[in-house]
Amino acid sequence: MTADGSRLHQEVGGFNTIEAVQPGTSEHDTLKYHLLGPSLTKAGQDSVDQQKVSEIIYSASKGSKYFNNEEYKDKTLTQKIEKILARKRQLERVDLALDLRRADEYIAELELSRDLSQTVVHIDCDAFYAAVEELDRPELKHVPMAVGKGVLTTCNYHARKFGCRSGMAGFVAMKLCPNLICLPLNFEKYTSKAQEVREILAEYDPRFESASIDEAYLNITQYCEEKGLDPEEAVTQLRNEVSEKTHITISAGIAANAKIAKIASNRNKPNGQFRVANDRATILAFMRDLPTRKVNGVGRVFERELDAIGVKTCGDIYSQRAYLSKLFGEKAFQFLMQCYLGLGRTKVQPAEEHERKSVGTESTFREMSDKTELREQLRWTAGELEKDLTRTKFKGRTLVLKIKLHTYEVFTRQVIPPKAVSTADDLYKYSLPMLDKLEKEIPSFKLRLMGLRCTHLVSTNKTGINFFGMHLTSSADEELHSAKSKVDEDGEWEVWPEEEFEEAARQERQDEMNELERLSQEQQALDDGRALDPLSQEEHLKESNRRHKHGREILPNPTPKEPNNTSSRELGPSVGFQKPATGYVAPPKAEDEKPWTCPICARPQSASEKGFNDHIDFCLSRQTIKEAVRDHSASPPAVEKAVEGEFGKENGVVRGRGRPKGKRKGEVVGAERGNKRLFFGMQGR
Repeated sequence: MTADGSRLHQEVGGFNTIEAVQPGTSEHDTLKYHLLGPSLTKAGQDSVDQQKVSEIIYSASKGSKYFNNEEYKDKTLTQKIEKILARKRQLERVDLALDLRRADEYIAELELSRDLSQTVVHIDCDAFYAAVEELDRPELKHVPMAVGKGVLTTCNYHARKFGCRSGMAGFVAMKLCPNLICLPLNFEKYTSKAQEVREILAEYDPRFESASIDEAYLNITQYCEEKGLDPEEAVTQLRNEVSEKTHITISAGIAANAKIAKIASNRNKPNGQFRVANDRATILAFMRDLPTRKVNGVGRVFERELDAIGVKTCGDIYSQRAYLSKLFGEKAFQFLMQCYLGLGRTKVQPAEEHERKSVGTESTFREMSDKTELREQLRWTAGELEKDLTRTKFKGRTLVLKIKLHTYEVFTRQVIPPKAVSTADDLYKYSLPMLDKLEKEIPSFKLRLMGLRCTHLVSTNKTGINFFGMHLTSSADEELHSAKSKVDEDGEWEVWPEEEFEEAARQERQDEMNELERLSQEQQALDDGRALDPLSQEEHLKESNRRHKHGREILPNPTPKEPNNTSSRELGPSVGFQKPATGYVAPPKAEDEKPWTCPICARPQSASEKGFNDHIDFCLSRQTIKEAVRDHSASPPAVEKAVEGEFGKENGVVRGRGRPKGKRKGEVVGAERGNKRLFFGMQGR
């Protein structure tokens, strides 16, 4: 028991966490732990007295709007946990044999999917922003230093010994370490250095996956086979090469899947590596004693909920397996069972190839209540979203408005426009009524954050025009793809549990950074004994917004400098699959030379006039058109469903796609019907 009544227990790795609130303990025990922030598990914190850190943060922020908001969230979470525990007590009195059997069947099903044939590596640059700054100022290597003014973005390992870490308000960090040197952010410098690292990664896996500016996933299975290297030897070679060429050190985790590789990369930081062998028993033993908070996707809120029912480590999940879906939902149950078994994805692909669920932008600003200013801010946000939609080549069928009040309360509203939207005018037009409605519903309407997001995306990336003058999309018929998408019970596009929880954890960290930025400004004004300077405030907010946007940028993978067997291989969409070697080497292409799309089969072809004509002759020789026109069967069900989904209703009027009244079934009516059948038929092949 500590001096203030909080109960602590030591977890693996040297991190202190506060146990679930027990009757009689101080109501602020959990709040103090919550205030430690999302980066508690950062490397370099092992010897830090987290109790002391929490007391300093608590005292420094008490009385601020940030503190009041965190206090409110903590009380709300405590009430939620009380309901979870009450529900669990009810479940303990009923027979859960069916749930237990279902959980065991799911475990057996997951075991069948275990893939131990791949070697996935997660690399993480050590204190990246700080390391880049130290290259220009070597004297900073030996003193406590951080990057970021209002909120620390990165700390070197000297600063971490004092308890300083990313996602901490600058004035709090100065209380922990009075000699801390804080430098302003320089995103251009960091991006340039990151590109140097990425060029080396491409030599080991051309299809590596960027997770952020300073971390990435690689699949080095084939590289090790081709070079005759053990995975640890290959990763040691990679780390040495990065260090020699960029003067930046990286740490790495080596495992059978991405989930374990990320956890392992934090084990021997800085400038180290850790491997979890591709062996089922080794993996289960590794996960058994692992604190749940160490798993990517388990944030502070979920950690407390799990802790309350007795799940402190991944090994504890098994004993509670019958209760999990009843207490937290089906997706949480699936996610947790994967954590217990140490299962994760083995598929690694460039970040830009991941299926986008949404495209959005948001920004924080000084408290704003004037209607004219709010509409100007909405117009600006719509313009920023238009830029992102243009860059990513998408439109959205659903538009979501997000606002945060000056009290830190967050509200979201969404609308389904009559058409997919992407222009600033449309985005503004359809979001304005939502803003108007919120203004009427909420008294004392003052905002400090506004965001717009498009979901249910439609690709606008066109690759050409087909034989009949119809445009083709890059995804080979986006309508067909959307028809194949699974829909969950709430009507939302289904998301894999792991992906959804990781995104929630990322959002939690981002929200924390935004709120701490405001806290830092308030404290600065208080220390100076004056009102908050609007100009200074705008500068802080501009840096905060730029940092948020910079962290979400996705850059295309660089091309390996020297083509080798690894870079020239043609990887399929799944890791572990590749086309058989034929000895064929494609002729070099000019950088600006784009493939030509065949008007018959809609497939990209070499930009050669003779080769393109030969291919068209080949397509026509199969009598494709004759067979399609003669075929009176219905279009593929998936495509019909997709077309129906887009054209079925507009402004309340049903737009039927059935045959016109009076036409006989099976009758070919003019060339247009035949052409449409051919177009969709080709896409279904």
